[in-house]
Amino acid sequence: METANESTGGDFILVGFSERPKLELILSLFVLMFYTITLVGNVTIILLSILDAGLHTPMYFFLRNLSVLDLCFTTSIVPQMLVNMWGGNKKISYAGCMVQYWVALALGSTECVLLAVMAVDRYVAVCWPLHYTSIMHPRLCHLLAAASWSSGFANSFLQSSMAMVLPRCGNRRVDHFFCELLIIVKLSCVDTGPTESKMFIARLIILGMPISIILTTYLCIARAVVKMRSAEGRKKAFRTCASHLMVVSLFYGTIMFLYLQPKDNYSQDQSKALAVLYMILAPTLNPLVYTLRNKDVKKAVRSLMGMEQV
Repeated sequence: METANESTGGDFILVGFSERPKLELILSLFVLMFYTITLVGNVTIILLSILDAGLHTPMYFFLRNLSVLDLCFTTSIVPQMLVNMWGGNKKISYAGCMVQYWVALALGSTECVLLAVMAVDRYVAVCWPLHYTSIMHPRLCHLLAAASWSSGFANSFLQSSMAMVLPRCGNRRVDHFFCELLIIVKLSCVDTGPTESKMFIARLIILGMPISIILTTYLCIARAVVKMRSAEGRKKAFRTCASHLMVVSLFYGTIMFLYLQPKDNYSQDQSKALAVLYMILAPTLNPLVYTLRNKDVKKAVRSLMGMEQV
């Protein structure tokens, strides 16, 4: 029998949707399709923002960071998820599980902060258009991006450290399709109340502070738009912010419902469905939202295609 204080070693079993094999097969095809779209869409944005000089602006610098985040986040989960769905072996090693939940939490936390940074960028673009390039200079953009990444990884290190020291007493059955931190915590054979409370506070900070910044910046943007006399100016301001607002709504709406719901209301089936939405749909839709009606991106695509034909 395994010792009660065991917290490392051994494989985990990812249950996923194995109790519903038909649903699992359909879901695996759905996930593969959206993962492919995610790879193509985000790689395209990254390459365009690097190769086209017209996209060397703060907005596309932050968008490139967002695309890198989405690529890394989905890749940290989806390949292992598909292997488990298509094979009979549902196991993942302890080290693989630890890396998965640490990386996923780090990247998700980073995106929370990065979306707030992008809101500030949109605020400066709308409210201080004549000073935009002088305020959002490259050094500041790199500092803001670095702050986003470092705060996200610091939050993950803090929460993951608390989860790693909890004893599991041989409990290795993970009722999810990937190693999600809260599920790993619930495998512990001791009272996890104090640990979960600390994690909730950490999640509240990493979610609450960016949301406060986003709401404040868009309140200022709304006031500035109301004062505009030109209808064309209001339309331009709306176009400037619409894509970011859609991405923020999808990301924060899902993640808040998933991680800030009361403990007594926690439904595992609900959690799995929302996790799929958060993990697959958001990274897939982000590049589409930012490019479908974006004249700069369409111009960059035409320019690069023309260069290839020369």
